[in-house]
Amino acid sequence: QVQFVESGGGLVQPGGSLRLSCEASESILSKHPMNAMGWYRQAPGNQRELVATITPRGGSTNYREAVKGRFTISRDNAKNMVFLQMNDLKPEDTAIYYCNLVGSAQLIGDYWGQGTQVTVSS
Repeated sequence: QVQFVESGGGLVQPGGSLRLSCEASESILSKHPMNAMGWYRQAPGNQRELVATITPRGGSTNYREAVKGRFTISRDNAKNMVFLQMNDLKPEDTAIYYCNLVGSAQLIGDYWGQGTQVTVSS
């Protein structure tokens, strides 16, 4: 069963914006109600990194330093959706973006989806 489906990526010029969406399966959220959700990214040749997190009820968010002030994570629990608004995009933001639970590699390793490609280029 596909646990997360990401969408919204594309090609954008530096300084542009994109809004990513992630649809989570009801079963995965029910199985892990206490886990935060996160957006991750992986650029070619790099390891996957955690970009932003949001607590189960959306009351707290955290961002890696490189995206602070530019990216905003949000969620709509009624629709099992998580979003990432990305503004002032830079070429170094180019990567495949994924959503998943926040947890150990052992916990979340089987839940990765296909991701959505974001390319920032002029």
